[in-house]
Amino acid sequence: MDTLPVSLDGYTDLPPGKIANIVTYLEMSSRPAQAAEPERSDLDFRRIRDPDAAWYRATIRAVGEPWLWFSPLVMSEAQLLARLRDPLIEIHALERAGETAGIAELDRRTADQVEISFFGVVPSEIGTGAARFLMQRTLAAAFRSGPVRVWLHTCTFDHPAAVPFYLRAGFTPFKFAIEVTDDPRLAGHIPEDAAPHVALVRPGPDRRPR
Repeated sequence: MDTLPVSLDGYTDLPPGKIANIVTYLEMSSRPAQAAEPERSDLDFRRIRDPDAAWYRATIRAVGEPWLWFSPLVMSEAQLLARLRDPLIEIHALERAGETAGIAELDRRTADQVEISFFGVVPSEIGTGAARFLMQRTLAAAFRSGPVRVWLHTCTFDHPAAVPFYLRAGFTPFKFAIEVTDDPRLAGHIPEDAAPHVALVRPGPDRRPR
C-alpha cells in the first residue's frame, strides 16, 4: 500500500487520479426508545437470503452510485459471492410494490458488534420517510442478537443530510478518518457523470503552483 504524508494543519496535495473524503464514524450502545410509528402498508422490509450477485450489484448501483459507493463493484465474482454467502452478513431490502427501494447490510463478523455496512434508499425515495422506516427496521434487526454496540460510517461524498439523519436516529459520532482512494469513475466502475458534487479531475500535467 502506498503512503502519503498528510499535513495535520493545512492542505495535502493528492496524486493524480486520487480522491479523498472525510469519514464520520457513529455508534450506539442500545436501541433508542422511540415512539412507535404506524406501519407502512406501502413498504416492506425483507431479509434476502442467498442474494444473487447481479441483484446485489444492481442495488448497490441504484442506491449508492450518486454517492460513489463502489467497493462491491470492484470485487471479483468469487470475493463478492463469498461475502454474500457469509452467514454473519445479513442483506435486507426495502421494497415498494415488489421493487427494491433500498438496502441495509448488517455485518456481525466482530463479536458483540454489528456494523451497518451499507444503508440507503434509491433517489426517488429520499424525503418520503422510507429511510426512517428502513432505519427503524434495521436497528431492530441489528439489536436482535444483543450486541454491545451497533455502528456505521458515512462520508463527505454521501448525501448532505446523512449525518443529521443518523444523529436523529440515535447514533453518536466517535471519530473521524480520511479516506483516499482511486476515483472509481476514471477506472470505469461508475459512470463519469455520477456524483456531480465530487469533481472529476483527470490525471494530466502537474498543475501545482511553482
